[in-house]
This record gives sequence, C-alpha cells and structure tokens, in this order.
Amino acid sequence: MSTAYRAPDLLINGQWCAGKHAMTMPIVNPANAQTLDHLHLASSDQIEQALQAAHRGFVIWQKVPAHERCARLERGVAKMRQNLEHIATLLTLEQGKPLAESRAECAMAADLIKWYAEEARRTYGRIVPARLPNSSMQVHKLPIGPVAAFSPWNFPLVLSSRKIGGALAAGCSIILKAAEETPASVAAMVACFHEELPEGALQLLYGVPSEVSEQLITSPLIRKVSFTGSVPVGRQLAQLSARHLKRVTLELGGHAPVIVCADADIDKTVTMMVTHKFRNAGQACLAPTRFYVDRQIEGPFLEAFVAASHRLVLGDGMQSTTQMGPLANARRAAAVRDLIGRSVEAGAKAYQAPVPSAGFFAPVTVLTEVTPDTPVMQEEPFGPVVTIAPFDTLDHALQLANNSPYGLAGYLFTDSARSIHQVTQGLEVGSLAINGIGVSVPEAPFGGVKDSGHGSESGTEGMEAFLETKFVHLCV
Repeated sequence: MSTAYRAPDLLINGQWCAGKHAMTMPIVNPANAQTLDHLHLASSDQIEQALQAAHRGFVIWQKVPAHERCARLERGVAKMRQNLEHIATLLTLEQGKPLAESRAECAMAADLIKWYAEEARRTYGRIVPARLPNSSMQVHKLPIGPVAAFSPWNFPLVLSSRKIGGALAAGCSIILKAAEETPASVAAMVACFHEELPEGALQLLYGVPSEVSEQLITSPLIRKVSFTGSVPVGRQLAQLSARHLKRVTLELGGHAPVIVCADADIDKTVTMMVTHKFRNAGQACLAPTRFYVDRQIEGPFLEAFVAASHRLVLGDGMQSTTQMGPLANARRAAAVRDLIGRSVEAGAKAYQAPVPSAGFFAPVTVLTEVTPDTPVMQEEPFGPVVTIAPFDTLDHALQLANNSPYGLAGYLFTDSARSIHQVTQGLEVGSLAINGIGVSVPEAPFGGVKDSGHGSESGTEGMEAFLETKFVHLCV
C-alpha cells in the first residue's frame, strides 16, 4: 500500500466522512498494477443523508445572488490552480495518464468552472411585449433544483467540472457520484470549493454504481440527472430518469471519423492526429479513430502515421519521458486486445508497436483492410487503436463516416472551401474540427447525436440544462 496516496472520504452535508458500505474497492496504479489503497463506499443511509442535505443546500444556495455565486466559485478555481501539481499527481497515480496530461486536465477543469462562474451573471430572462394595458410579461430563468451527476474515470476532473460548474453557477445543489477508480483527484478538486459553499450544495459520493444511481434518480428530491459514460449505462439511466420524469443530459460514447482529403498537409495532419489520438492512451470519447483518407494519398499517409505512432514512448505516467501511459484498468486492456484480435481474425491487417511488460498496456495499433463489418468499425475501441481506409469521393467518405451509431465528434483536413461546406453539412456529429482538434472548449456546446447522447454540456446550452423557464404575467 502506497504511503504517498490515500483514498478519500465522502463529502456529505459539508463533512468528510468514511463510507459505511460493507464493500470496499481497491484503487490500483495502472502503470504497475500495484494497489494504492482501498476506497470505502457509501451506504444507503449515507446516500439518503446526501439527498436530504442536497435539498437543504439548494434552498440556501438558490437565494445567493448570481454575482456572489460567481465570486465564490472563482475563489475555488483559484485554490484549484494553487493545488494543481498535487491534484495532477493524484490523477496520474490512479488513472495512468502522463503527468503533463494530468496538469493540462486540471487546468482545463479550472477553466470550465471559471467560465460557468462568469456565466452565472448572464442567465438573462427577457421581457415580452404585453398584450394588455397596465401589465407586463416576463420570462425568468431559475435553477432547476438538486442535481444527481455521474462522471467517469477517463477524464475525471474535466467531466466532473462540467457538471459541478454548471449546476452551482445556475444556483442548483449537486451530488456528484464520481468514478471509484479515480477518487482522490476528484476529491482534491471538490475540496477546493466546498468551504465556499453552504452545507449540502456540493457533495461527493463513491459507491456501488447501480445502487447509487437507483437511489439518487428515483428520489423525488432530485430534479436533474447528468451522466457521462458508456452507451449501455446511459440507456439504463435514461430509462430510469424517464420513469421518474427527470430531465437528463447524456454524453455517451464516440467513434470519431477523420476525413483526410488529397490536398491536406500529410505531415502536419499526422503530427496533430497522433498526439490527439493517443492522448490518455486513446481513452477519450472524442478521440479520432476511423481515418478515411483520399486514395491518392493513402499510402504516404499510412506510412507516416504508422511511423509517428510507433515512435511514441510508453511507460509510467510519472516519468517525464513518457508520452503515453497505460490503460486505466485491467479490464480495459483486455477488452482492447480482444477487439484487435477479433478484427484481425475478420481480415484486418495490424501494424503494432511493442508495449512495456508491467502495467495495463495495450499496443499502439493501426488497422487497415477493414470493412464496415469489421468488429473495430462497429465497436468503440476506447484505446490506442485506429483504422485507416481509403475513399474515392467526398460523398463516399461521408457515407463511410456516417455508417456508425455514434455521432459525437468528427475531424476534417482540407484546404477546399467546397469540401469544408459539404462535410460541415453532411457529417453526422455534434462537434466538428476542421484542420485542428478543438471540438471541446468551455464556451461552446459539447454533445452528440444518434447514440452519442442527448443534450449538451459547456457553452450557454450547458448552462441552460440546469435552468427552468418560468413565464410571469403581471396585471396591475
């Protein structure tokens, strides 16, 4: 057991307390498969305590003026930035990504909450021209109520901060059920804010996922559900939310297509895409995965991409030379290897690089000679795997790219205005980056179409998700 790492407590009603569930969960360093500590999970009684506290916290927090909510959140952001190195180190230890990536994630999480804090002062209603003399018609924006939020382990800080920032800025209270695999980094982030808030406004739970989600979502005290994670779990939570008429935002999986036209700069595109794809070992819902390359440049592109991806230095994220860390857990590494194996059996050709002997690594893999029926084209790899296939016309590329149940992010590389217009109109995704990688920023909406989700986070749309609309008709 590591002396440099300690599993966090739960935050309930403004107090840190140990979980009282009969079960505990080991927290494992994915770089060496060593147990860091054991996490004590929330009991049913503790979940109920959090629900009651969220109700009381909402009653108080919704009355705090917007400019004061903004100021308190910004003080929390300042603490986050002061503690960035500590939070990032915890994240690398428990999740595996290189320390540089953990620092960047912590900085982005702070930026997200700061943007939402500023947006608290801009939750404008409007005045509607009155129909009657001596009357007024107004539209008010009000916080929806206590929020149940669920965030995953791949980007635990960023994906939790979207929910924390939006809910608190809008005047809601929030119970965050974060991922049990990465608890300490999120707890360290939450600790930067909770002293600025009323008891119960922000709470943090870890527990048996099915038990926590069932108890939170079915409670009449919860008015909004926000989930980031897999499509199967998203479906289950959406059904549960629908039965209890809870508003829900879902940010689910992705299998992002990349269209590379003949006029693209191959070296620039490869450099950008290799860095972006293998960030966090490919464990990102927006990671570029299905590359469709104009047949005229397929050979040079493939050669350059394989060479660049195989030069990546794999290892422990705490080492400064590491460019790609391990996958987050053993089941993820096994699933990626299984998907590669099934795809090769189905006829795909694999270009693979060696991996370290210790830890939960899967090989950096480029697959060619794939068809729409190849397993890797049907299932989200969520790991260091890409496919490269040729296209003959842009219509052909769009047909291939849209032949997926996912529609989160997409990428296009071209200098042609005509191609940009055609792909912008025709690619079925929620976010599109053209000659770049910026599909997710605090001030713009991020969400998917088709099986990739429902609703948006970030941007004004993300703030709107935590607000109710009330019409007031006043006659005097």
